[in-house]
This record gives sequence, C-alpha cells and structure tokens, in this order.
Amino acid sequence: MMQRFKGLIKLKQARNGLLSYQRNFSALPYDAQYDDPQDQVLVEGRAKSRAAILNRPASRNALTIPMVARLKRLYESWEENHDIGFVLMKGSGKAFCSGSDVISLCELLNEGKMEECKTYFQTLYKFVYLQATYLKPNVAILDGFTMGSGAGIAVPGMFRVATNKTVFAHPEAQIGFHPDAGASFYLSRLPGYLGEYLALTGDKLNGVEMIACGLASHYALHERLDLIEERLGKLITDEATVIETSLAQYGDLVYPDKTSVLYKIETIDKCFSHDTVEEIVDALENEAANSYNEWCKNAISKIKEASPLSLKVTLHSIREGRFQSLDQCLAREYRMSLAGMSKRVSNDFCEGVRARLVDKDFAPKWDPPSLEEVSKDMVDSYFSPLGELEPELELPTALREPYI
Repeated sequence: MMQRFKGLIKLKQARNGLLSYQRNFSALPYDAQYDDPQDQVLVEGRAKSRAAILNRPASRNALTIPMVARLKRLYESWEENHDIGFVLMKGSGKAFCSGSDVISLCELLNEGKMEECKTYFQTLYKFVYLQATYLKPNVAILDGFTMGSGAGIAVPGMFRVATNKTVFAHPEAQIGFHPDAGASFYLSRLPGYLGEYLALTGDKLNGVEMIACGLASHYALHERLDLIEERLGKLITDEATVIETSLAQYGDLVYPDKTSVLYKIETIDKCFSHDTVEEIVDALENEAANSYNEWCKNAISKIKEASPLSLKVTLHSIREGRFQSLDQCLAREYRMSLAGMSKRVSNDFCEGVRARLVDKDFAPKWDPPSLEEVSKDMVDSYFSPLGELEPELELPTALREPYI
C-alpha cells in the first residue's frame, strides 16, 4: 500500500510549483496585542537571503493582523530586491504557527469590529496567494505545531521542511469554523479522501506522514535544523536546484510506521467518499460494528465533537476545492469566512472558541445542534456571492499565476 505514497513523493518532486516539490488555531490568548509588529515578525539577513521569524512563542506564533500585514510587506519587498536570491520562514519556540489568533478575532467581533476581521482575512489570503506565486525560491521550516492557517501560509510554498517535531492539523470544524487559507485547495488534492478525513476529524499528521502524502517536500531531524540553516545562510544563489540539493544533503528518507493513519487509506476512502456527513458517519459506524475497529470509533467521536454546521460547510468546501484553482478556493473561502464571522446563520465560531479555548468547558452549544437540523439553505449561504455592497476578495491573478 505504501508504494502508492512512495510513488506520490517521486511525482511531487518531479513537478514544478505549488505542491510540486512534494507537498488552527491557537489555544492561547493574544499576549502581544500592543507589541510592535516588528517584534512579532523578526528578520534575519543572510548572505543572499532573508529569513522571516514568527515571534509569538507564548501563543505558538498564532497569526494576528499586524503579523500577516508585515509578512506580506516583507515578502513583496524581498521579491523586488535583486540582492536577495531566496527567502525562508520559521517560527520561534516550539511551534511554526498554530494558525489564526481566533480568540483575538472573536474579541473584535464582540466589540463590533467586523471591518478589522475582514482586513485580517483579506491580508492573510493575499499572502497565501503571494506564497503560491512567489518568483523566488522560498523555504518554510515546519518545526512544531503547523495548524490551520499556519499550514496555509506554508504549504503553497516551494520547499516545506517537516521534522520529527512537526504536528500538522486542521481542527477548525471543532471550533465552529472551516479549513481556510487555501486548505480547501491542498486538502482536496491529497491521496483519495484523506483531505475529507483530516478536515472533518481534525486529526493530526506527523512530519513523516506529511512527506508521504506530499504536504512537505523534505524531512529532517529537529536536531539538524541548525546545520540546515547554517548551510542555507551561506548560499549565494537564487537557483531552486541549489537550495533543493542543500536541503536534501541534511534530509532523511523516511516512511510512516505501521500505526500511521495512511495505512488506513482504504477504509478512509470507503467511508469518507460519501456525499454527505450523515452518510460518512453511517459508514464509519457500520465499519466499526463489523470490524470492531477502534480507529473508526475515534473518528466518529471526533466528528461528533465538531459543529454540525461547520462539518457540512467544510465537506462542501473540500468537494468544491477539487475542481477549483487556488485563487478560486481563496475567493470562496473568503466568502465562507465572512459568513461565519457575520453570525447571520450561526454563532458557532465564537461559541466554539469560548468552549475550547476561553472557558475550556468543552461543552459548546452548537446552533443548529445536530446534522439533521442543518438545512441546505444554511450551507448554501456560506458559498453565495457577497453582493454589490460587499466587495469580493481581489487577487492579482492577471499578474501572478500559481504554479499549478
């Protein structure tokens, strides 16, 4: 079975561009709300490169409005600077990036500051598109937590280095949101229906599994990162092949162990290929009853913890993403994010954040409370055009074309 994944790795390495060199949220408060944005994203100058360092370690480098704005400005200026050959991004502390600072976003919503939330998502999604269309080689060191939009700002890039400390996940449905920042594009392109499984359960992948399914391009032990960065820092190049060689020099050839969820890809395809969340749950329950499979029971439990509305919205998003380009996915995700923020249909986002991250009672009062009560009109409202008074997300598609 693992030949399927080994073959995928070779295919990814052979292609060029987005997801071709292989292919959350924070549970901590926004502790740097009044810090200088320059302190939240540090810059290191190298011989022929620059490094952006996400620097909110106490909050697992959760993204804020000033952070994504600074990242976008830095990457734009570095792309135009002829003295810079390539760029690198990493996190400080024990995380690369745990995703958006959702506690801060909910505080803004409760204060009636919807425009600031819109600015955040606009800037974040534009930065994701910038990463996917970047004209220079770019590297992301995914050491530690790489979750939600924290994955979104890295996966579209050219080189993604996973480690033995990497924890990848998209647990947005468990807080009443949806996988965004391009997630509906890259999750929908994972082998089989693995993307649906990850999006609906919020289950984690480690660094080895990221390599196997193409989310990461290279794997290295955490203990070797200093050597890798030292090597990259000395490079005088703008050639992707030179950077590739340097990363491979310190990399390891690894395969998932027998307990990996990737060995359950046939069961995942069998259960998560259905058209509705209800049918997926039924398939898992039948599988659990027939095989006494504990993994199926755990998957069911994780799904039932999530917002019923978010589950249906998320499944629809992944299914649409399969047939859309990255810019189309980002534009759609922007509509979905605004619908979730507006509370027109439900307050599940702020309720999920309250239950899991603020009060931590883990007893969210979802609205609607069950899958059966989530209507088609509710789901469709997340995907409807924004209308004349609300501008759609504008991306520079005429000037920048993703490497797809």
